[in-house]
Amino acid sequence: MNGLVSYISKVGFCLAAFILLLGNTPVLVPDVSQDKISIKGDFTGAQLLLFGAITYPPGTRNQERADIVVVLKGPTQSIVLREKQNVAGIWINAASSEFRSAPGFYAVASSRPIETIVDNKTADIYELGLDHLQLSPAGAIDSKELGRFTDGLVDLNSRGQLYKSLPNQVEITNSVLYKARINLPASVPVGDYSAETFLIIDGRVEAAEIKDITIEKIGMGRFFTNLSQEYGFIYGLLAVFLSVSLGWAAGYAFRKL
Repeated sequence: MNGLVSYISKVGFCLAAFILLLGNTPVLVPDVSQDKISIKGDFTGAQLLLFGAITYPPGTRNQERADIVVVLKGPTQSIVLREKQNVAGIWINAASSEFRSAPGFYAVASSRPIETIVDNKTADIYELGLDHLQLSPAGAIDSKELGRFTDGLVDLNSRGQLYKSLPNQVEITNSVLYKARINLPASVPVGDYSAETFLIIDGRVEAAEIKDITIEKIGMGRFFTNLSQEYGFIYGLLAVFLSVSLGWAAGYAFRKL
Protein backbone atom coordinates (compact mmCIF):
# COMPACT_ATOMS: atom_id res chain seq x y z
CA MET A 1 0.00 0.00 0.00
CA ASN A 2 2.81 2.37 0.91
CA GLY A 3 4.50 1.54 -2.41
CA LEU A 4 1.34 2.46 -4.33
CA VAL A 5 1.04 5.75 -2.47
CA SER A 6 4.69 6.51 -3.17
CA TYR A 7 4.20 5.73 -6.89
CA ILE A 8 1.12 7.98 -7.12
CA SER A 9 3.01 10.76 -5.35
CA LYS A 10 5.86 10.53 -7.85
CA VAL A 11 3.46 10.58 -10.80
CA GLY A 12 1.65 13.58 -9.32
CA PHE A 13 4.95 15.41 -8.81
CA CYS A 14 5.97 14.74 -12.43
CA LEU A 15 2.61 15.97 -13.73
CA ALA A 16 2.85 19.11 -11.62
CA ALA A 17 6.37 19.79 -12.87
CA PHE A 18 5.22 19.27 -16.45
CA ILE A 19 2.34 21.71 -16.02
CA LEU A 20 4.67 24.29 -14.48
CA LEU A 21 7.09 23.79 -17.36
CA LEU A 22 4.30 24.42 -19.86
CA GLY A 23 3.30 27.50 -17.92
CA ASN A 24 6.76 28.99 -18.41
CA THR A 25 6.75 28.72 -22.21
CA PRO A 26 5.18 31.15 -24.68
CA VAL A 27 2.06 30.07 -26.56
CA LEU A 28 1.13 30.78 -30.18
CA VAL A 29 -2.46 31.57 -31.14
CA PRO A 30 -2.52 31.45 -34.97
CA ASP A 31 -5.34 31.94 -37.47
CA VAL A 32 -5.87 32.34 -41.21
CA SER A 33 -8.10 34.65 -43.23
CA GLN A 34 -9.82 31.64 -44.83
CA ASP A 35 -9.43 27.94 -44.20
CA LYS A 36 -11.21 26.94 -47.41
CA ILE A 37 -10.40 28.39 -50.83
CA SER A 38 -12.68 27.59 -53.77
CA ILE A 39 -11.36 27.53 -57.32
CA LYS A 40 -13.74 28.30 -60.18
CA GLY A 41 -13.11 28.61 -63.89
CA ASP A 42 -12.18 32.30 -63.59
CA PHE A 43 -9.75 31.79 -60.69
CA THR A 44 -6.68 34.00 -61.13
CA GLY A 45 -5.06 33.45 -57.75
CA ALA A 46 -5.67 34.46 -54.15
CA GLN A 47 -3.95 36.04 -51.19
CA LEU A 48 -3.90 34.29 -47.83
CA LEU A 49 -3.44 36.27 -44.61
CA LEU A 50 -1.83 34.36 -41.76
CA PHE A 51 -1.93 36.15 -38.44
CA GLY A 52 -2.03 35.59 -34.71
CA ALA A 53 -0.67 36.46 -31.30
CA ILE A 54 2.10 35.40 -28.95
CA THR A 55 1.11 35.01 -25.31
CA TYR A 56 3.89 35.04 -22.74
CA PRO A 57 3.77 33.50 -19.25
CA PRO A 58 2.75 35.88 -16.43
CA GLY A 59 5.66 37.77 -14.96
CA THR A 60 7.87 37.47 -18.05
CA ARG A 61 8.84 40.20 -20.47
CA ASN A 62 7.82 40.14 -24.11
CA GLN A 63 10.80 38.96 -26.11
CA GLU A 64 12.02 41.78 -28.33
CA ARG A 65 14.13 39.34 -30.32
CA ALA A 66 11.32 36.86 -30.95
CA ASP A 67 11.03 35.76 -34.58
CA ILE A 68 8.13 34.22 -36.44
CA VAL A 69 8.40 31.82 -39.37
CA VAL A 70 5.28 30.72 -41.26
CA VAL A 71 5.35 27.74 -43.64
CA LEU A 72 2.43 27.05 -45.97
CA LYS A 73 2.72 23.74 -47.83
CA GLY A 74 0.69 21.03 -49.51
CA PRO A 75 -0.62 18.85 -50.94
CA THR A 76 1.92 16.03 -50.73
CA GLN A 77 2.28 14.22 -54.04
CA SER A 78 4.54 11.90 -56.02
CA ILE A 79 6.62 13.70 -58.66
CA VAL A 80 8.82 12.33 -61.44
CA LEU A 81 11.55 14.71 -62.57
CA ARG A 82 13.41 14.13 -65.85
CA GLU A 83 16.58 15.74 -67.08
CA LYS A 84 16.91 16.84 -70.70
CA GLN A 85 20.13 16.21 -72.62
CA ASN A 86 21.15 17.75 -75.94
CA VAL A 87 22.26 15.00 -78.33
CA ALA A 88 23.21 16.14 -81.85
CA GLY A 89 21.00 19.19 -81.50
CA ILE A 90 18.00 17.20 -80.26
CA TRP A 91 16.78 17.42 -76.67
CA ILE A 92 15.97 13.96 -75.29
CA ASN A 93 15.08 12.58 -71.85
CA ALA A 94 18.14 11.50 -69.88
CA ALA A 95 18.29 10.64 -66.17
CA SER A 96 15.16 10.77 -64.04
CA SER A 97 14.24 10.62 -60.38
CA GLU A 98 10.95 10.12 -58.55
CA PHE A 99 10.09 11.78 -55.25
CA ARG A 100 7.51 9.92 -53.16
CA SER A 101 6.36 12.91 -51.16
CA ALA A 102 6.96 16.45 -52.37
CA PRO A 103 4.71 19.43 -51.63
CA GLY A 104 2.89 20.75 -54.67
CA PHE A 105 3.16 24.20 -53.11
CA TYR A 106 5.63 25.52 -50.53
CA ALA A 107 6.03 29.05 -49.22
CA VAL A 108 8.02 30.22 -46.21
CA ALA A 109 7.62 33.72 -44.78
CA SER A 110 9.82 34.97 -41.96
CA SER A 111 10.41 38.06 -39.87
CA ARG A 112 14.09 37.96 -40.87
CA PRO A 113 16.10 35.85 -43.32
CA ILE A 114 16.03 32.22 -42.16
CA GLU A 115 19.83 31.95 -41.95
CA THR A 116 19.89 34.77 -39.37
CA ILE A 117 17.19 33.14 -37.21
CA VAL A 118 18.25 29.47 -36.87
CA ASP A 119 21.22 27.26 -37.67
CA ASN A 120 21.19 24.75 -40.53
CA LYS A 121 20.41 21.79 -38.26
CA THR A 122 17.26 23.41 -36.88
CA ALA A 123 16.23 24.55 -40.36
CA ASP A 124 16.63 20.97 -41.63
CA ILE A 125 14.56 19.50 -38.79
CA TYR A 126 11.61 21.85 -39.34
CA GLU A 127 12.12 22.28 -43.10
CA LEU A 128 12.47 26.05 -42.82
CA GLY A 129 13.47 27.34 -46.24
CA LEU A 130 13.81 26.08 -49.79
CA ASP A 131 17.36 24.89 -49.09
CA HIS A 132 16.09 22.69 -46.26
CA LEU A 133 13.24 20.76 -47.87
CA GLN A 134 13.47 17.06 -47.04
CA LEU A 135 12.28 15.23 -50.17
CA SER A 136 12.02 11.43 -50.12
CA PRO A 137 13.28 9.65 -53.27
CA ALA A 138 11.33 6.58 -54.39
CA GLY A 139 14.46 4.50 -55.00
CA ALA A 140 18.14 4.29 -54.21
CA ILE A 141 20.05 7.38 -55.28
CA ASP A 142 23.40 8.83 -54.24
CA SER A 143 23.45 12.08 -52.32
CA LYS A 144 25.04 14.10 -55.12
CA GLU A 145 22.39 13.07 -57.66
CA LEU A 146 19.63 13.60 -55.09
CA GLY A 147 20.88 17.13 -54.47
CA ARG A 148 20.92 17.85 -58.20
CA PHE A 149 17.34 16.68 -58.72
CA THR A 150 16.15 18.45 -55.56
CA ASP A 151 17.68 21.71 -56.78
CA GLY A 152 16.04 21.14 -60.16
CA LEU A 153 12.60 20.60 -58.62
CA VAL A 154 12.93 23.69 -56.42
CA ASP A 155 14.07 25.79 -59.38
CA LEU A 156 11.25 24.52 -61.62
CA ASN A 157 8.53 25.20 -59.04
CA SER A 158 10.07 28.54 -58.04
CA ARG A 159 9.81 29.76 -61.63
CA GLY A 160 6.16 28.67 -61.60
CA GLN A 161 5.50 30.59 -58.35
CA LEU A 162 4.72 27.31 -56.58
CA TYR A 163 7.79 27.45 -54.32
CA LYS A 164 8.73 30.76 -52.75
CA SER A 165 10.82 32.26 -49.99
CA LEU A 166 9.59 35.48 -48.38
CA PRO A 167 12.18 36.89 -45.94
CA ASN A 168 11.25 39.97 -43.91
CA GLN A 169 7.59 39.45 -44.81
CA VAL A 170 6.26 38.63 -41.33
CA GLU A 171 5.35 41.81 -39.48
CA ILE A 172 5.52 41.63 -35.68
CA THR A 173 3.86 44.38 -33.62
CA ASN A 174 4.93 45.02 -30.02
CA SER A 175 6.46 41.52 -29.90
CA VAL A 176 2.90 40.15 -29.59
CA LEU A 177 0.89 40.40 -32.81
CA TYR A 178 2.12 39.10 -36.15
CA LYS A 179 0.85 38.81 -39.71
CA ALA A 180 2.05 37.59 -43.09
CA ARG A 181 0.54 37.53 -46.57
CA ILE A 182 1.18 34.74 -49.05
CA ASN A 183 0.02 34.93 -52.66
CA LEU A 184 -1.34 31.80 -54.29
CA PRO A 185 -0.94 31.56 -58.09
CA ALA A 186 -3.71 30.51 -60.46
CA SER A 187 -1.92 27.18 -60.92
CA VAL A 188 -1.97 26.31 -57.19
CA PRO A 189 -2.83 22.60 -56.82
CA VAL A 190 -6.01 21.55 -55.06
CA GLY A 191 -5.84 19.51 -51.87
CA ASP A 192 -5.07 19.74 -48.17
CA TYR A 193 -2.55 22.28 -46.89
CA SER A 194 -0.95 23.02 -43.54
CA ALA A 195 0.00 26.47 -42.28
CA GLU A 196 2.73 25.96 -39.68
CA THR A 197 3.74 28.86 -37.45
CA PHE A 198 6.99 28.77 -35.46
CA LEU A 199 7.99 31.07 -32.61
CA ILE A 200 11.77 31.22 -32.44
CA ILE A 201 13.74 32.92 -29.67
CA ASP A 202 17.54 33.00 -29.63
CA GLY A 203 17.72 30.36 -32.35
CA ARG A 204 15.42 27.88 -30.60
CA VAL A 205 11.88 26.89 -31.57
CA GLU A 206 9.88 27.77 -28.46
CA ALA A 207 6.38 27.09 -29.83
CA ALA A 208 4.73 25.77 -32.98
CA GLU A 209 1.13 25.51 -34.14
CA ILE A 210 -0.63 24.23 -37.27
CA LYS A 211 -3.78 25.39 -39.05
CA ASP A 212 -5.35 23.25 -41.77
CA ILE A 213 -6.41 24.77 -45.09
CA THR A 214 -8.28 23.19 -48.01
CA ILE A 215 -8.14 24.32 -51.63
CA GLU A 216 -10.84 22.75 -53.79
CA LYS A 217 -12.40 23.13 -57.21
CA ILE A 218 -16.11 23.85 -57.52
CA GLY A 219 -18.55 23.75 -60.43
CA MET A 220 -17.64 22.02 -63.71
CA GLY A 221 -13.94 22.10 -62.85
CA ARG A 222 -14.58 19.90 -59.84
CA PHE A 223 -16.80 17.57 -61.89
CA PHE A 224 -14.11 16.95 -64.51
CA THR A 225 -11.37 16.62 -61.88
CA ASN A 226 -13.34 13.99 -59.96
CA LEU A 227 -14.23 12.22 -63.20
CA SER A 228 -10.57 11.99 -64.27
CA GLN A 229 -9.48 10.69 -60.86
CA GLU A 230 -12.29 8.23 -60.12
CA TYR A 231 -13.35 7.16 -63.61
CA GLY A 232 -10.25 7.55 -65.73
CA PHE A 233 -11.44 5.24 -68.52
CA ILE A 234 -14.74 7.09 -68.94
CA TYR A 235 -12.91 10.42 -68.80
CA GLY A 236 -10.57 9.25 -71.56
CA LEU A 237 -13.46 8.13 -73.78
CA LEU A 238 -15.22 11.45 -73.20
CA ALA A 239 -12.06 13.39 -74.11
CA VAL A 240 -11.64 11.39 -77.34
CA PHE A 241 -15.33 11.84 -78.21
CA LEU A 242 -15.16 15.59 -77.66
CA SER A 243 -11.95 15.88 -79.67
CA VAL A 244 -13.41 13.94 -82.63
CA SER A 245 -16.69 15.86 -82.44
CA LEU A 246 -14.96 19.24 -82.43
CA GLY A 247 -12.74 18.19 -85.33
CA TRP A 248 -15.74 17.00 -87.34
CA ALA A 249 -17.67 20.20 -86.56
CA ALA A 250 -14.73 22.38 -87.61
CA GLY A 251 -14.31 20.45 -90.85
CA TYR A 252 -18.01 20.69 -91.62
CA ALA A 253 -18.01 24.44 -90.96
CA PHE A 254 -15.04 25.01 -93.31
CA ARG A 255 -16.71 23.02 -96.09
CA LYS A 256 -19.74 25.28 -95.83
CA LEU A 257 -17.63 28.44 -96.25
